[in-house]
Amino acid sequence: MAEAMEFEVDGHAVRVSSPDKPYFAELGITKSDVVRYFLSVGDGILGALRDRPTTLERWPGGVFEGAKLSTRADNRGDAFYQKRVPKGAPPFVETARITFPSGRPADEVCPTTLAVVVWAVNLGTLTFHPWPVRRPEVDHPDQLRIDLDPQPGTDFRDAVRVAGELRSLLESLGMAGFPKTSGGRGLHVYVPIEPRWTFVEARRAVIALGRELARRMPDDVTMSWWKEERGERIFIDFNQMARDRTIAGAYSIRPTPRAQVSAPVTWEELPDVMPADFTVLTMPARFAQVGDLHAGVATTAFSLEPLLELVARDEANGEGDMPYPPEYPKMAGEPKRVQPSRARDD
Repeated sequence: MAEAMEFEVDGHAVRVSSPDKPYFAELGITKSDVVRYFLSVGDGILGALRDRPTTLERWPGGVFEGAKLSTRADNRGDAFYQKRVPKGAPPFVETARITFPSGRPADEVCPTTLAVVVWAVNLGTLTFHPWPVRRPEVDHPDQLRIDLDPQPGTDFRDAVRVAGELRSLLESLGMAGFPKTSGGRGLHVYVPIEPRWTFVEARRAVIALGRELARRMPDDVTMSWWKEERGERIFIDFNQMARDRTIAGAYSIRPTPRAQVSAPVTWEELPDVMPADFTVLTMPARFAQVGDLHAGVATTAFSLEPLLELVARDEANGEGDMPYPPEYPKMAGEPKRVQPSRARDD
């Protein structure tokens, strides 16, 4: 192993140990290559993370065939989520105190400088999962994140088709969305909002948006939380707007064989791109050419009122809340968290 390297980033000296350690061995991508990748998209990754509580997805052994991520059910994986700031973090690593659904507080990494990204990469971080909030308003989302999740039998192209209708729907409400690839099979659309509403209200707004999409495209879109009812449709994962649920931030690296990244794209180019077009190796040149296509997320803010009007309309028609994830406490107005097939059996 080569000796440690030191990177000067925003006036901070950041030590990177074992810089030639393979992070994507089959592609010849090392830890120092990952550092240089994030530096090359610096304005973009920091724009996605700045002042946001951020969970680190750490792959200290790199990505290799058979590697898996630890879960609540099985913590023996090769990678893990770091929700609390690690002990011994340098002074330039600031934090934000957030509250989990259980009511327990935690101090999460809250990037304010690109040096934090390099420091996190040294710990094995490939994917950054920022909350949809910024300090000091950590209980009031400033983004709606709409996750278009292809189900078995569908793919990215199907998600793109649904995204086109989503764009039209948002425009009819006086709003605009900013699309990006997930880095996997799916597609994310961010809608910046004023930080005036709660997580509960923001989640209900996404539910109403998804329901309207499903009405317009019933053969293509599903809002069913239960997999057995989704079919071959695009699932609008509304629970990604629940407190403490996050998605891969823009420019994050995903643990895929091609080292794909979550890439902001324009609406105009969306029909012609594929997730595999954007990787650690290709994104630097693209970023140098087009810049940060999500820069507008930080400078735009829409009112949530048009969507809350849809929420009220749905409630008047008997369509209320939907199930939360199983680890969440029972929420007011939430229906039973029982699979329909099991409910029929009871």
